[in-house]
Amino acid sequence: MAPTSYQPPTRGDKADKSTQSQSVESNLSHTQTTVSKLLEGKGDAVFAVRPNDTIHSVVNTLKEKRIGAVVVTDQNGTLQGILSERDIVRRMADTPGQTLPQSVEDLMTREVKTCAPEDLLNDVLKTMTDGRFRHMPVLSDGHLRGVITIGDVVHFRLKELEYEALRMKQMIVG
Repeated sequence: MAPTSYQPPTRGDKADKSTQSQSVESNLSHTQTTVSKLLEGKGDAVFAVRPNDTIHSVVNTLKEKRIGAVVVTDQNGTLQGILSERDIVRRMADTPGQTLPQSVEDLMTREVKTCAPEDLLNDVLKTMTDGRFRHMPVLSDGHLRGVITIGDVVHFRLKELEYEALRMKQMIVG
């Protein structure tokens, strides 16, 4: 005799419906996302300046392009350094009224942390967070391939989470 709470399948029930359990792989799939995947959507535009440019010209570039940093390259496009809004503001505090005529090479960070297209976004995010910087040039075979920001990484990850949530909702409803 069947228990009294038992109900046989009725029309509309989906006997062939299956669900997927979460696994370490599905929960951590985003940890495998690479820099190149982010650059596919963002693009590879890089705003570069030369070491002998003035801070005044860089400030105008930052304002016009609505960006927070520029890479510094030589005439061959080889990375020489990076210069951010923060670098400029700190120098303005040290040399008030005398900063804008100074040259980029006097302020730029010469030892630049870079990443490669095959690097994992989580690793890049950790490097940026630990180093307390927001912009990272992407190099491949010694050539500049783009610049990613901590905001790019966070935005990309949020889009991934939205997509994952939508997919899970469809699996539950579907």
